[in-house]
Amino acid sequence: MLAERPYMRGEYHREKTSTLIWLLSAIGAGFLVQITVGSWLEGTGDRLTGLAGLSASSLQASWGGTLLTHGFLHSTRFVFHALANGLLLFFLGRELIPLIGSRRFTGLFLATNILGALAWLALHWHRPGDAHVGVTAAVSGLFIVLACFNPNQRIDFLLFFLWPVTPKLKHIAFVWLGFDLIGLFLHELPATALPLDLTVSHSAHLGGMLAGFFYVRWIHHARWFNPEDRDGPARPSWLPGTAPAQAEPVAPGFDLAPPATSPADIRAEVDRILDKINSHGLGSLTPVERRLLDDAKDKIPRR
Repeated sequence: MLAERPYMRGEYHREKTSTLIWLLSAIGAGFLVQITVGSWLEGTGDRLTGLAGLSASSLQASWGGTLLTHGFLHSTRFVFHALANGLLLFFLGRELIPLIGSRRFTGLFLATNILGALAWLALHWHRPGDAHVGVTAAVSGLFIVLACFNPNQRIDFLLFFLWPVTPKLKHIAFVWLGFDLIGLFLHELPATALPLDLTVSHSAHLGGMLAGFFYVRWIHHARWFNPEDRDGPARPSWLPGTAPAQAEPVAPGFDLAPPATSPADIRAEVDRILDKINSHGLGSLTPVERRLLDDAKDKIPRR
């Protein structure tokens, strides 16, 4: 039965250009423009950062537009800034898009980056010479979302390219959070200089993390955020021909109706669940729907 659905078959052709590729291309294009324009015209790259980057003056001049544009620019003095953000966004997108869907991933990317920018602005509003660029706030927030979904998932990598380590996502999240909290109080608040003339926007990272945690805790499973889980509008009892409330039949649906027993009923419920996965991602399923999908593998005969 699963093989009959086109998006569950191996030969299913996905969309040619995914949301993740569009985001990465926009970030790469912005960084390329910075480097190209800056190398051709001396000082133009800095002016571009001043216009499209985030600062109190640019925010007022652009009527809030730099809240969006600053994420597609990065530091040209430190290439690792753009490279690290691009790689992390790529790996986070591969993990999160199957769970929450492309639309939610894009919205979460924009929301975490904007809220991180607002947190940075709250701290730097009276520092006219400061500017902020990059999507590290969004990357930080998306990582917190993934760590909340799969806290015990392990990641294998080489520490300093020498020692293999396999930390859990929740441990990396705590280290990341601690690093930014320490940096906020020791570097950003007192405005102390870092080696190699580096600047780190710890406040933006923390704002993105807070937005990601807020999404998981209060939005992801909220009924108002999932239209398919809302109750339909009830017919007013005062209208003619309306049956008493206790006599109204329960609307069909797996979470409300008794468990399906016949193969035809189970097949109908599985089709509905698969349509839900295709529209809103695997993360939108309730625990009961996940259990039915697992049980259906053994109960429904293959055709």
